[in-house]
Amino acid sequence: MSEDTVVPAPAQVASIATPINLILISLLVILVYYRLRPSSPVELPKGPPPVVFTTYTPRTLLPFNGENGKPVFLAVRGKVFDVSPGRNFYGPGGPYENFAGRDATRGLACQSFDEEMLTKDLDGPLDDCKDLNEEQIDNLNGWDERFTDKYLTVGKLVAAGSEEASKE
Repeated sequence: MSEDTVVPAPAQVASIATPINLILISLLVILVYYRLRPSSPVELPKGPPPVVFTTYTPRTLLPFNGENGKPVFLAVRGKVFDVSPGRNFYGPGGPYENFAGRDATRGLACQSFDEEMLTKDLDGPLDDCKDLNEEQIDNLNGWDERFTDKYLTVGKLVAAGSEEASKE
């Protein structure tokens, strides 16, 4: 070798552990952690309270007229329905509000919202509706079917002096 020849210096090996690389790797690890970390458990909304099938008399049904935040119940043919989802129709201020908390059988059969269609004597016998004509019975059947399909049956309506009423 000649003395004029320049010998290159030994090559330096680049290290991965430079400060900028360490910062970038740290940021990548943090981003992956935040992306893959377990999320907090999903909290489901609370459902409505359970409904217990109850025997009602006209007097015990009366408070369920939708006032003061109470549910809206009405009775048709001895079945008590929770019509609270239709509060705009059956609750206070609605077109069917006369039926809220009452036996609506005769009023629905006669297609009348008059107060006289409702049971006046809350402690007397229930209206058997035996004097209804065929058209009124058809109307009543339609209403009964609609309520059965659309609303939850929460009880039955019995006369105040009956054996079933005294059990409750």
